[in-house]
Parts: sequence; structure tokens; C-alpha cells
Amino acid sequence: MAVYKYNTYLATSNSNAFDAIHDPGAYAPYAGIYRCEGCGHEVVSHAGNRLPPQNHHQHGPYQGSIRWFLVVAEQSK
Repeated sequence: MAVYKYNTYLATSNSNAFDAIHDPGAYAPYAGIYRCEGCGHEVVSHAGNRLPPQNHHQHGPYQGSIRWFLVVAEQSK
């Protein structure tokens, strides 16, 4: 789980960008922290770079497919 110390550096958002699920190897639409839906593994990606592929880490049968969703997004000024 992503953690932070100073809440003055983070803002809440209701953007649909946080609801989208992305397949392994898909291009990250936003820069930020992405979390695996099945196991909770987190990675950082730049916008336009590929998210980790299917063989990045392994899941047990109970964890389902590796699928990524945006947890924390970069906000450019």
C-alpha cells in the first residue's frame, strides 16, 4: 500500500482515471503509482511507458490475473 507522511502534498480526486483497470504491458495513461489488483504489488510508471508485463511477478490461482490500476497520479502544474 502506498504511504505518505505529509498530507499537504496530496489531494483527493474523483477522476475516473482511478477506476480504470489496465492489462500487463499496456501503456500507462498517467504518471504515478499503479497497484496490482490481485496481489497489491505496486510500481511507478511514467505516462506513455508500458506497465510491467505478465511475467513481472507471479500470482497464485486465488489471486486472479495481473491487472493494474492507478493509485496515486502525478499532477503537473
